[in-house]
Amino acid sequence: MDSNTVKIILLSIHYLFFIYASSVLISYILLAFISARESIEYMKRNSFVNYSEILSSTVSPSISIIAPAYNESLNIIENVRSLLSSHYVNYDVIIVNDGSKDDSLEKLIEAYDLVEVNYLINKHLSTKPLRKGVFKSTNPAFEKLLVVDKENGGKADALNCGLNISQSEYVACIDVDCLLLEDSLQKMIKPFLEATDEKVIASGGVIRIANSCVIRQGKLIDVNLPSKMIEIAQILEYLRSFLLGRMAWSRLNGLLVISGAFGIFDKKLAITIGGYDTKTVGEDMEIIVRMRRYMEEKKVKYRVAYIPDPLCWTEAPDNYKILISQRNRWTRGTIETLKMHRKIGFNPKYKLLGMLSYPYWFFYERLAPIIEVIGILYFLILVALKNVRWDYAFAFFLASYLFTVLFTIIAIFSEELTYHQYKKSKTGFKLLLVTFLEPFVLHPFILYAAIKGNIDYYFNKKKKWGEMVRKGMSQPSN
Repeated sequence: MDSNTVKIILLSIHYLFFIYASSVLISYILLAFISARESIEYMKRNSFVNYSEILSSTVSPSISIIAPAYNESLNIIENVRSLLSSHYVNYDVIIVNDGSKDDSLEKLIEAYDLVEVNYLINKHLSTKPLRKGVFKSTNPAFEKLLVVDKENGGKADALNCGLNISQSEYVACIDVDCLLLEDSLQKMIKPFLEATDEKVIASGGVIRIANSCVIRQGKLIDVNLPSKMIEIAQILEYLRSFLLGRMAWSRLNGLLVISGAFGIFDKKLAITIGGYDTKTVGEDMEIIVRMRRYMEEKKVKYRVAYIPDPLCWTEAPDNYKILISQRNRWTRGTIETLKMHRKIGFNPKYKLLGMLSYPYWFFYERLAPIIEVIGILYFLILVALKNVRWDYAFAFFLASYLFTVLFTIIAIFSEELTYHQYKKSKTGFKLLLVTFLEPFVLHPFILYAAIKGNIDYYFNKKKKWGEMVRKGMSQPSN
């Protein structure tokens, strides 16, 4: 191969990387702009809404909160108390104890005066059998609580069990370790009530990180910024994702995922499509894609709504081992979902879902870590061949770094100008400080987890769901 051919090949590769990087940058700018407009309009639309009067009446749609629990002894009492403290009237709470090996069930029985009852369960969806049965409280204060003890089948199986048991019109699927604010159900059900010419099939909301926050008796008392760099970096990541990403996709009606931490669904539709898929670790994304695909194929006008209010607080990984395990699972879930529904991709029959949402997720979520690693390897090869224009390379890396920092700063200001959850002095300064460090303290581990997720998906036959050890969010009340 002569030198001219090599130069042409290298130049072509340069252009491909440049085009990809430019498309990423442009897409992020567009999403940020659309998100800003949507957030402003949402704030205006809802500034005078009296949720307590309009949405807390007994004629409001019924909602079942379904919370799978597996070895959640550390948080279970506080978090169930949180779920029971909603201001919404017409709701119940279904805790599905998915074969826990710890004393989660015993703690629930003692704390909430539970006794076993005979309960008719509709077998709409196939699930693992019950273990000790169904429990209700003898205390009228906890009449909304239902606890189901079943054999372990995984989160998706537990959610399907909850769908079978629920007698409500809508279901709010939530991680049991999450804490809901008292008005979360009121705000999340609002898009369903406002729908006129299109059917709302699901609604999601902003997830915030509760590490270091003060939580007592199931209520968020005080919002604190964590002390660990890894936790603060995840706060920034969540702000970018929820405030500058999903808001835009909601506006475009192209949202492909609602966080498994908290989302409300049309129960009848969820059962019609077969419930949660128990063979994927990304059940939260997969069920949304399947619901959307079903509606597209039935040619029914629909929408997946998104609420920018900080409605749900969850515990994030506080060490790199757990973080990598979590993101490994997220990567495998994305791969599985996109592969299962590849018929949608680039298919005009599915309109925006097939021609915009799926391609975006495929190129900028699915392939992004792979392309990044290829770029790093390619750069190292150029270094070995002594074929690097260091002035260009430095300019490219600096531009990439500064854009990441700028995008994060925009997310921080969006938070400050809207919901302003971090009010304490010097908090903003700490967030800005970590903004400049995040590309070095978080991103490399996210990239490693994504690559490991790809390797595990294709080569590791024993696919694990992923470890998430809880430290507990509750704080002493002294």
